[in-house]
Amino acid sequence: MTRQHDKIRNEIHVYAPASVANVACGFDTLGFAIHRPGDDVMVKFSRDPGFRITSITGTSVKLPAEPRKNTAGVAALALLEHLDQSDRGIEMHIHKGIPVGSGIGSSACSAVAAVVAINELLGKPLSRRELLPFALQGEALASGGAMHADNVGPCLLGGMVLVRSNADLDLVNIPIPSELHVAVALPRLTVLTADARAVLPKKIPLKDGITQWGNVGGLVAGFMSGDYGLIGRSLHDVVAEPARAHLIPHFHAVKDAALKAGALGCSISGAGPACFALCRGDESAFEVAVAMQFAFSDNGIPCERYISTINTHGAMRIK
Repeated sequence: MTRQHDKIRNEIHVYAPASVANVACGFDTLGFAIHRPGDDVMVKFSRDPGFRITSITGTSVKLPAEPRKNTAGVAALALLEHLDQSDRGIEMHIHKGIPVGSGIGSSACSAVAAVVAINELLGKPLSRRELLPFALQGEALASGGAMHADNVGPCLLGGMVLVRSNADLDLVNIPIPSELHVAVALPRLTVLTADARAVLPKKIPLKDGITQWGNVGGLVAGFMSGDYGLIGRSLHDVVAEPARAHLIPHFHAVKDAALKAGALGCSISGAGPACFALCRGDESAFEVAVAMQFAFSDNGIPCERYISTINTHGAMRIK
């Protein structure tokens, strides 16, 4: 038995980070990874044939252990079927560090961690980018069939990701300025992705489309040039945010608090209820995060805060 064979038979532990999708104006096309919180997935070979989720710990929401009803399980099965390893005995443990329906990529985290862990367990037959369509199978389960990569992409690949085409899975990493930080407020609320998508307008006025396209272009240009003023002017959503704001109690108070504290801009993270703000420097991000947290808690909603640079590596093998 070779040393490599011994190595891949050990338990594999993968951590996948939270992510912020949409980034205000970039609905379904922009997303970035942060460092914390995240999900952990452990996998190992079993003598019993077939894939099983043996346990799920972490957040209080009870999640199904049936693989085809679980985002990590669906992603894992899709990968195993592609690799013709469906009958291989594999056990998976999931530790949820991100609540379901939080708006920071909970379903994407589990799905990404699952496919990265199984790929590692089997000796890395696929590259990171080749894992993308399998992780998206889990995301589709969570969002009612929609295949959008603005959470999965950055969680898997790291960094700021532009999804040029969801249909073609054409993803581009966008350079980011060194002082860019993010503040995230995670209130103790739940907004399911499918519900948040249901309130979106089916059509938008041409003038709103033009505004949105200009903001997306300005935001990407601001990231690439390090123009923080341009980032702030462009970080505005005239399509999804107005339709979804009512799903998050006191959202406008939270946004006002972030801007008054010095944020470049503030919006809903993914489908919500988490809110994010981009800031210049860690001190600004701390002040903004505290202001956002207090805006929720002062209105009777418990809230956690996170401060992070953009996570450029994405999911990581721990052991």
